[in-house]
Amino acid sequence: MITPKRALFIDRDGTLVVEPPIDYQLDSLEKLQFIPKVFRNMAFIREKLDFELVMVTNQDGLGTSSFPEETFYPAHNKMLEAFAGEGVTFDAIYIDRSFLEENLPTRKPGTAMLTSYLDGSYDMASSYVIGDRITDMQLARNLGCRGILLGDVAMMTVEVQKNGLGDTCALITDDWDKITEFLFAGERRAEVRRTTAETDIYVSLNIDGTGKCDISTGVGFFDHMLQQIGRHSGADLTVKVEGDLYVDEHHTIEDTGIALGECIARALGDKRGIERYGFCLPMDDCHCVVSLDFGGRPWLVWNADFRREKVGDMPTEMFMHFFKSLSDAARMNLNVIATGTNEHHKIEGIFKAFARAMKMAIRRDIFNYNLPTTKGVL
Repeated sequence: MITPKRALFIDRDGTLVVEPPIDYQLDSLEKLQFIPKVFRNMAFIREKLDFELVMVTNQDGLGTSSFPEETFYPAHNKMLEAFAGEGVTFDAIYIDRSFLEENLPTRKPGTAMLTSYLDGSYDMASSYVIGDRITDMQLARNLGCRGILLGDVAMMTVEVQKNGLGDTCALITDDWDKITEFLFAGERRAEVRRTTAETDIYVSLNIDGTGKCDISTGVGFFDHMLQQIGRHSGADLTVKVEGDLYVDEHHTIEDTGIALGECIARALGDKRGIERYGFCLPMDDCHCVVSLDFGGRPWLVWNADFRREKVGDMPTEMFMHFFKSLSDAARMNLNVIATGTNEHHKIEGIFKAFARAMKMAIRRDIFNYNLPTTKGVL
């Protein structure tokens, strides 16, 4: 049985080399600059992964008087020479020379130059387009693969959603290290559905997200706290809960902690390459310290007292219960210390400190892709 091939369709200007800001034409050696970190990452991808490397670029009017070939090829060939010196060669290079107004099917996001990749011999669902423009993500959609967008994360996130490319765009980042991590180590996403006679809970987590949250538990202050976890850890978090609030809040909060903990454990996978540990956060009058260890053994130490029965609509006795359920299900050590006088600040500080500790602990280094333990398993 022949295994389908995989390809990375990589844009040139703005992705491999810096796009000149004035005329957008890389037409001299003086303009040739490389995107930060691109060499070591492309070399890693070429050496470690099984993708074919395919350069796909629009070069407006190449070969016409507005962009003569003799001004294009010296810089282009020097770029290829520099990559070759780092062990990176491209399996194919496709250059569309048309102008935007011509609207030719060969111009990205059109696929006419790339029909040989659509004959069934390539696993397009496991292939990616890497680029710095929305047209690159549109090309990914047209090819039936997914996209990786390099650029300003906040701005690109808005553009992706505005253009309906959320399902196509697998990653938005401003760092080539993150691209290689994603391609090498995979997505860290998970979903958990937990249904009991008391609650129906859905949790979705993308550890390597942008902090986007969609939270609805029926308990307003709890929603606000869960949003802190997503926002300050950088994870995309969705939590939808239908619970027996006519009884009280206990089952909703406890079961959400269990479901979120299971989701974190699944998303982390075998934990290879992660930092594992996370450590503190002042918030006005309060000082909150959360230390955690994704070491596979659940434990909670809780040193936080509250003088009010409720904060908002959430009983203060449930804060410890939530983190106990969370730490058990995520199989992590969790040590929480909080001091201060304002109860709202104190608990919000705990949730934010937990999120920051989680962000530190889940950080992954694919250039040191080992398990952070002497045991051989976490």
